[in-house]
Amino acid sequence: NSDGDVQRDLDVQADAILRRCLSKVPVAALASEEMREAQIGDREAKICIAIDPLDGSSNIDINMTVGTIFSILPAPDDLALAFHQRGSAQLAAGFVTYGPQTSLVLTLGEGVDIFTLDRKAGCFRLARAAAQIAETCEEFAINASNRRHWDSPVRAFVDECLAGVEGPANHNFNMRWVGSLVAEAYRILTRGGVFLYPSDARPGYGDGRLRLVYEAHPMAMIIEQAGGSATTGRERILDLSAQSLHQRVPLIMGSSNEVRRVEELHCDPLLVASVSAPLFARRGFFRL
Repeated sequence: NSDGDVQRDLDVQADAILRRCLSKVPVAALASEEMREAQIGDREAKICIAIDPLDGSSNIDINMTVGTIFSILPAPDDLALAFHQRGSAQLAAGFVTYGPQTSLVLTLGEGVDIFTLDRKAGCFRLARAAAQIAETCEEFAINASNRRHWDSPVRAFVDECLAGVEGPANHNFNMRWVGSLVAEAYRILTRGGVFLYPSDARPGYGDGRLRLVYEAHPMAMIIEQAGGSATTGRERILDLSAQSLHQRVPLIMGSSNEVRRVEELHCDPLLVASVSAPLFARRGFFRL
């Protein structure tokens, strides 16, 4: 697509289906991962919508969970600024997962509800009201193959997780990685955990890889409404406003205690050094 990602046929089809359906709704402006520029619609409408039509499309070939992410914003007087608002301006956000079951996760700014598609009745039924994420967790999700490219705070946090009961966290973790943002978020909402897609030293990854407007913003709203946290490592995601439609950003989200720990490590170089120094770890040379 225009942002450099490889498009699958289903990416294009999903975008066309969603835009066709939304053409029947009064929408002032529409932004999509598959569109170079935002599309201006009904200038009298009260809302703007940003979508990732098919998140996780690299998983299509292996029959793993994919989904759709959406963000709903108030329409400003100047529609050119529609998708340059802070994430905290969102009126609603949600995502749909297409997997063993079709689920809709939705927040209208007053908690998070999860619905499951009833195929026979042709409607979504409430499956879980007011979903809440546990403050602490025993699962973390990150693509560990990129470890050599990570900044030291991210390496330090993952090292703490891997240290388990012998580390500062004082409990064992399991590592997960699906490669689909909707699947990672759904797992966090249902059983807790933390997800990390940080910036790293690879070309094109210095500002992270996920898009702020139609991935990080809606996911951050959902996670916070469920009692979790979402950050770049240094800044709250919902405090950010996009400078461009397809702006990329690091995203660390999930159980609030773990996200807070990642932020502590990003903000305190001495703390990172103390975690990373093998002589002073609990299994180090000076252990008594």
